[in-house]
Amino acid sequence: MAKRGAALDMAVLGLLHEAPMHGYELRKRVNALLGWGRVLSYGTLYPCLKQLLRNGLIAPDTTQTLSGSPGGITGRRARIVYKLTAEGKEHFAQLLAQSGPSSWDDDTFDVHFAFFARTDAQTRVRILEGRRNRLEERLEGVRVALARTRERVDKYTLALQQHGLESVEREVRWLNELIDTERSGAGHDAVAPPRSRPRRSQRRQHPIK
Repeated sequence: MAKRGAALDMAVLGLLHEAPMHGYELRKRVNALLGWGRVLSYGTLYPCLKQLLRNGLIAPDTTQTLSGSPGGITGRRARIVYKLTAEGKEHFAQLLAQSGPSSWDDDTFDVHFAFFARTDAQTRVRILEGRRNRLEERLEGVRVALARTRERVDKYTLALQQHGLESVEREVRWLNELIDTERSGAGHDAVAPPRSRPRRSQRRQHPIK
């Protein structure tokens, strides 16, 4: 749960770095960012926003209302619009610079990748290589397990295991392409389009609750 919370913090800070938003818009944007199977509820988002407010990383934007224009709204309850503070911008920059195991974990890699355009090339390569190494270790374990159980499981279980294996293999190939692109100096301008990445539905899904 801590890793998922850190990923949500980063997603919110990254989106508010682009422009101030109210909670409804943030929820839509975060769901789009994590749109391969995770579902973000208001029960998760608003505690996150409250904590970021307490930490001084975001603040209400009193210059904007629900419609995004100055002034009051008659007969409607205005939603709070949130903006990034100077401390929030600094903290987001620190999150972008992280390239340890937490940045390529299942719960956090996608969010880090979503903000690669703001991340320096060396950090991008370290994260991509870390993710690839993590998946290659997983591949080896899955292959060993398949070899041991192939004769003892029914055809549906075997098909499911094979599907999982192929999904991880596809992501490893995708990561290899990205790493080659980064090392060539082309950077994110030549990154493979999102559709070339294995869809989240082909991998393990876990709702954010």
